[in-house]
Amino acid sequence: MKKADLQEWIIQEDEDYIFINKPPFFASLEDRAQPGLNLNVLAKQYWADAQLCHRLDKETSGVLAIAKHPEAYRHMSMQFEHRQIAKRYHAVVGGLHDLDGMVVNLPISQSSSGGTVYIDKAEGKQAETIFFTLKVYKNHTLVECMPITGRMHQIRIHLHCLNTPIIGDPQYGGKEIYLSELKRKFNLKEGTEELPLIKRVALHAYSLTYSNLKNEQVEVVAEYPKDFRVLIKKLEELS
Repeated sequence: MKKADLQEWIIQEDEDYIFINKPPFFASLEDRAQPGLNLNVLAKQYWADAQLCHRLDKETSGVLAIAKHPEAYRHMSMQFEHRQIAKRYHAVVGGLHDLDGMVVNLPISQSSSGGTVYIDKAEGKQAETIFFTLKVYKNHTLVECMPITGRMHQIRIHLHCLNTPIIGDPQYGGKEIYLSELKRKFNLKEGTEELPLIKRVALHAYSLTYSNLKNEQVEVVAEYPKDFRVLIKKLEELS
């Protein structure tokens, strides 16, 4: 990875913050299980005092905030801590669902290995997400997810609890999606294996609304990456 890669992902930048549209399959921080270049390293190559204000799962794409100096980092961190930042994620789930205003408030605990979370009403940390249906397709639904808290895998497990797991998320009950499921007359070339329409969890951090150091409300939107865009296009075409 080159320094220029981060520049290509920047969607907004000022004297305090850099906002990028994080591509899928790129770790926010160092991953001991899969070492390699990560966003934290790239950010510091681009701006020496850069600090990631939050993180996204490796497979999740979308808007991510980077502070350029300590004051900006503290300002953003306090907003995250006091739940003053509005985060909107878009997810494709299996089935037809009307989730308008659905609130899931189920506490979460993390497994000892750290790679999975589970609902734990006795000792789990509070986790709250609000869901809205954006569009219903033939057998799938595009959902907007607004996490109030910021727990690991929160959106994924809360959707699982609603029996609406995210496409491409086998860890929490989500199935892969294939063109042959959507297209009636689908012919696969002999000797070839059909690949899923999206090769990851179909979750994208669409927007983030925060208060800048001048106390102005700012919304930053990250457009869908190619794989998510292609998935939505196919669902629309074939519904």
